[in-house]
Amino acid sequence: MFCSSSERISRSHVELATDVGAELARRGHSLVSGGGRVSCMGAVARAVRAGGGHTTGVIPEALVDLEVADSDADELVVTADMRERKGEMDRRCDAFLCLPGGLGTLEELLEIWVSHTLGMHAKPIVVLDPEDVFAPLRAQVDALVVAGFVRPPAREAVLWARTTEQALDLVESALAAAVPAGRRQPVVPAADDLMESEL
Repeated sequence: MFCSSSERISRSHVELATDVGAELARRGHSLVSGGGRVSCMGAVARAVRAGGGHTTGVIPEALVDLEVADSDADELVVTADMRERKGEMDRRCDAFLCLPGGLGTLEELLEIWVSHTLGMHAKPIVVLDPEDVFAPLRAQVDALVVAGFVRPPAREAVLWARTTEQALDLVESALAAAVPAGRRQPVVPAADDLMESEL
């Protein structure tokens, strides 16, 4: 789960995270998140646990020192830095669900999007965005496709949803249809093209 830890966002986003957490637990899924106890990150984890689900938080040591760690997580993994945190989250999850968020959320989404495009993983990527926070991002990617910088299959690697139920339905159906990473072909056709890659 990629989502916001900002306490300046509207209540509707925190309520969305709570709804997602409750639905994850209801469907029998566990949660891997960024290990924070504030804002959306804390809300989704608390809702999963309230529904009887298992939560794993992965948090850099620097954020633990700021006392924002989800100490109630069933498993709290403390990493040396942000890079290690992302790698550990990636390794532990089966799919990526992204809620509206800021620069950190956007960076996580783009990194996992690119690695999917390059054939480095075949895990589903779903963005739940009922208030169109990421509408400018989608428009930018569309413009990059038109300009030839991005191939259409790369754009289609991310699935978009407007409701919690739709998002989790997409996750589950994509998991059922997923091709193992070793059998996927990258969107970029050859290593030589990486100098002018069209991700």
